[in-house]
Amino acid sequence: MKKGDFCEAVTERTEFPNKGIMHVDGERVVVKNALPGQTVRFVINKKRRGRCEGRLLEVVKPSPKEKTEGVCPHFGICGGCLYQSLPYEEQLKIKEAQVKELIDEVCPSYIYEGIKGSPVPLAYRNKMEFSFGDEYKDGPLALGMHKRGSFYDIVNTPECQIVHRDFTRILTATLDYFSSRGVGYYRKLQHTGYLRHLLVRRAVKTGEIMTALVTSGQTDMPGDAVSERELLEGWLNSLLALPLEGSFAGILHIRNDSLADVVQSDETEVLYGKDYFYEELLGLKFRITPFSFFQTNSLGAEVLYETARGYVGETKDKVVFDLYSGTGTIAQIIAPVASRVVGVEIVEEAVDAARENAAMNGLDNCRFIAGDVLKVIDEIQEKPDLIILDPPRDGIHPKALEKIIDFGVERMVYISCKPTSLARDLVVLQERGYAAERVCAVDMFPGTGNIETVCLLRKI
Repeated sequence: MKKGDFCEAVTERTEFPNKGIMHVDGERVVVKNALPGQTVRFVINKKRRGRCEGRLLEVVKPSPKEKTEGVCPHFGICGGCLYQSLPYEEQLKIKEAQVKELIDEVCPSYIYEGIKGSPVPLAYRNKMEFSFGDEYKDGPLALGMHKRGSFYDIVNTPECQIVHRDFTRILTATLDYFSSRGVGYYRKLQHTGYLRHLLVRRAVKTGEIMTALVTSGQTDMPGDAVSERELLEGWLNSLLALPLEGSFAGILHIRNDSLADVVQSDETEVLYGKDYFYEELLGLKFRITPFSFFQTNSLGAEVLYETARGYVGETKDKVVFDLYSGTGTIAQIIAPVASRVVGVEIVEEAVDAARENAAMNGLDNCRFIAGDVLKVIDEIQEKPDLIILDPPRDGIHPKALEKIIDFGVERMVYISCKPTSLARDLVVLQERGYAAERVCAVDMFPGTGNIETVCLLRKI
């Protein structure tokens, strides 16, 4: 078997996050996005040092476990979901096994408590960042998700199943409005054009919706040459006329002239309402702004944080450090039963939101510090009795991890959104005197290849 060969095989299993594993002529091959049980056709595109990778060309025969009805019409083309054609019970089995395999490789003994599913497997997301573009070169305006495997092509997703219908109503109305006016999208290579992204956030508990149109600062309007102000007012009115189940808390216009394909703000204007809304978790209220970090599955977050709270255990009269604290969700859940909680987060907007949320919830024993964990923990005078870690996907910076270990606390709870990063950090933690005691997977992202993991570590 060599590079360029075309092959066909049955996928034996899928390793985190999306690596389909199969064997051809005795050689192991990795084909991304191939599901267990599928017969797939692929071409070998990489082979070095005995490692073979193939690029998926087509699913020749679906897995016997795949559904024949009720699958999202965008599945397989849209890059958002991986497992949606499988019944939810099968998705959970795959993810449960993936996490166990990763932790087994680095931990000699621990209690694996399996996986906890999302309370709802569909319409669970409370935030989406849709992109403007086209589905094919020089095609009509599109608004949705990136096509699987493509940096440029956009798939219209008016029937996306992982969001509430209010999301797709807003998406469709926005696409129809700008298409009818001949407004073009921002072209990443040429750095020209107007429309970039549509940000939609919707609270599950309160039903409040925030929508933001993200554009470049290039205001030359096409067609009938209406002004940007008139264009935005027309879009605003088209949204306000929609029959939604929730209600708009705010509708915003965000200008972003960054060369990077990310949703960020150079300037934000409130067109309607305000630039924040409220969500509730475990009896607490949280104020969320356009760029606040907040778990994307509100009901699933309650499962995740209940699991973490159970792992934290007794906190009476204890000082708890919540490192990589985001908007302070876990800190505030722990605060009522702790002496004091100190949160550290690098994103200043998230820290501001955390402070406001703590005050709103009547919690006066929370302190939130803006800064890099690597630097800030050297400056904190207090010493923790217990540490909660909830780092970004890449895990903890090696130097920061060493400083965290040096605190010598009896227990740590590590919440990870990428189990491969957790497994890597567990190697260091065990070398430095900590043992993984309990591990539990929590599925916050049904249909996708992502999974959260909670791990309790105890000093030996």
